[in-house]
Amino acid sequence: MEEIGLIAYTDGGCRGNPGPGAWGFLLVDRRRGVALERTGGEPQTTNNRMEISAALQVLESLKGSQRIEIRTDSRYLIDMSTKWIPGWKRKGWKRKGNEPVKNLDLVQRLDELLRQHQVVWTWVAGHSGEPGNEYVDGLANAAMDRLARRADPASERRHEVSPVRV
Repeated sequence: MEEIGLIAYTDGGCRGNPGPGAWGFLLVDRRRGVALERTGGEPQTTNNRMEISAALQVLESLKGSQRIEIRTDSRYLIDMSTKWIPGWKRKGWKRKGNEPVKNLDLVQRLDELLRQHQVVWTWVAGHSGEPGNEYVDGLANAAMDRLARRADPASERRHEVSPVRV
């Protein structure tokens, strides 16, 4: 099997849940050694919305149909993307007990993008020293710091050489 050329690290979080929150991603092109990082956030949101938003943003940044590995510390995001979405769709976007799916706007967008791209999900332990996860955790926290100062949490940076080796 061909090695995956695009690796993305994603993270999202909140200070309070709900509360001010942010997301960050680092997308590394292994073939070229370059990387793209982005952040964003919302003044009132949840941790799960920010985790989903990070994955959405990385997938929306891709051109055409791509094969990508997304590395995240969110089991919720992985389980939702690999196990729960098909069942929710069959049930008319309902969960057990006929409860509506939370964050439906984001979940449906993610479902569309997952059908467009070939995504391999990899769970990484959060706050364990894994370089890519620590990097995007820092991005999300810096975006939350900007929110706390009432500044724009959004940022983008292109790296000629990826700050994380994959």
